[in-house]
Amino acid sequence: MSTPRALRQSLGLRLTSAGFLIFWCLLAAFPIFWIAVMSFKSPVDAFAANPLDVMIGPETKAKGHGLSIPDIIVLLGAIYMVWRVSAKGLPRLIAANAPEGWKWLWWIGGVIAIGLGVVIGFATIPPVMAGVNGALGALGEPLLGLTTEHYRAVWVDNEFYRNFLNSLLITVGVVTISLTVGTLAGYGLARSGSNLAFWLLIIALIFRALPHSVLVAGYLPWFINSAEILEPIMGESAPTLYGQPIAVIAVLVSINQPFTIWMLRSFFQNIPAELDEAARVDGCSHFEAFRRVIMPVMWPGVITTGLFSFLLAYNDFLVCALLLDAQNQTMVPAITGYFNRETTTTDQVEAVAAAVSIIAPLFLLVMVFQKQIVSGLTAGAVKG
Repeated sequence: MSTPRALRQSLGLRLTSAGFLIFWCLLAAFPIFWIAVMSFKSPVDAFAANPLDVMIGPETKAKGHGLSIPDIIVLLGAIYMVWRVSAKGLPRLIAANAPEGWKWLWWIGGVIAIGLGVVIGFATIPPVMAGVNGALGALGEPLLGLTTEHYRAVWVDNEFYRNFLNSLLITVGVVTISLTVGTLAGYGLARSGSNLAFWLLIIALIFRALPHSVLVAGYLPWFINSAEILEPIMGESAPTLYGQPIAVIAVLVSINQPFTIWMLRSFFQNIPAELDEAARVDGCSHFEAFRRVIMPVMWPGVITTGLFSFLLAYNDFLVCALLLDAQNQTMVPAITGYFNRETTTTDQVEAVAAAVSIIAPLFLLVMVFQKQIVSGLTAGAVKG
């Protein structure tokens, strides 16, 4: 469809807009790209004054660690395959085979399977390519310096996988509770015509605007004294919630729930009430109409809202740092531990490798759910 003449932009405006957009994308992507490059270099190369030394890694290459031309080809091919499977293959597989009502379970299984595939490939492909490069002679010589020793030190020696499991537990708990309560509350408020719904939303918005430290301070005495509070109910086995993931889940859900309800309510308002009425005529109860008719239409909005809930729990620092002990710490606060001891350049590069490890799951989620995210944001932006 051609653009009407009155709406066509001039060449200068289009070039200016495109140039600004390209500049902004480069500016936003540069730090991510740069720390990813640093994380695979020896400390000497990672903090070299010459940017070319950081990119090429001569010191890393001199130690026998690097990528040859075949390695680079295999790496680019693997990245392309992960993108194809995540963005194209998995959605088509679920659309063609997943039973209606069980697609969410297929999505979860698909994301886990792709993540495990990336981890297994990251562990098995390099040894195989080392043997291939040895048989290729000069063609198999390292071209770019690259080493995974910092990732091995972070995940194996420093047991960063424990922090990852803690982050996963807290994130899954926050997203599950937020979406369960948020969908029911958002649907009820969207279909309610009373003024009470409006004032409930205003109170929720005020609660959402409170600083996180205020909520933590309010909950802290209850978590510290939870054993005494729960003892009449649970007896001597009553736990102390302070330092446990459940305390963080409770606080983050409290912080996130008003935003979740607001966002899901706007999505539900875009769904015609006639769908509810038709389902009721066909014999569905209110809850059956919600589950069987409304929720399948709402999946883009639920996924978009779930992504925001995921980001809040996954990237939180303040609440996790204040309420969790060292053994149950999540990934974001754990990175600061690399700088709390006598910091060396090796510790700094390991901290960079840990930071890159945190970014990787976010890219995977965006690749898998990109269509649903775009569809959800578009549906939420325009009230129909």
